[in-house]
Amino acid sequence: MTPIVVAHGTRSSVGVATVAAIADLVAQRIGPTRVAFVDVLGPSPSDVLRDLDGPAVVVPAFLASGYHVRVDLPEHIRDVGRENVSVAQALGPDPVIAGVLLARLREAGWRPGDAVVLAAAGSSDPDACADVRRAADMLGDLTGGRVDVGYVTTASPSVPEAVAAARGRGARRVIIASYLLAPGLFHTRLAGYGADGVAEPLGADPAIADLVVARLVAAALPVTVH
Repeated sequence: MTPIVVAHGTRSSVGVATVAAIADLVAQRIGPTRVAFVDVLGPSPSDVLRDLDGPAVVVPAFLASGYHVRVDLPEHIRDVGRENVSVAQALGPDPVIAGVLLARLREAGWRPGDAVVLAAAGSSDPDACADVRRAADMLGDLTGGRVDVGYVTTASPSVPEAVAAARGRGARRVIIASYLLAPGLFHTRLAGYGADGVAEPLGADPAIADLVVARLVAAALPVTVH
């Protein structure tokens, strides 16, 4: 059974390379792993599935279960007409991701007592926004303080609004935690939103690769972890 890591897609070459690096880390643990994208660039999930003969398991490398996970991805699978394809749970929210977010915050200069805004891409799907709120709560459990949510697009409050609200409550320093898998346009925008620091995206962290493997195992993929 072939694992396929499916990400959103980005015009950022660094973002594409990050997804490839995550897949390489997964491959080091369980063997050959394919990559697909649901938007912006290819190959699409249906392209990759048509190129495979045997069964496959798809891992949505998304941090919330929004439109692309619940609608887009199943449509790609239906288009191929394959019944031997399993779909794993999306990566987020998850305590593992919260741990990586905390590490990124510390790298960005966060100190206990600093206000934190979790910046997510945004979605019109209320379930996806609820996932982001759960991710913020998980991060708050680790920072020991309140973590507000802000969105780069579509949903509200926006990241600048969330940063301003934290300052309005008296925060001396506000750090943005980037709830994004890889660099790209959305992460680039965060630097202009008025915070005192912006953490890097999750990136090709070994913990993220381990989480992908955990999702594969939960989806009943028979793997041997190296």
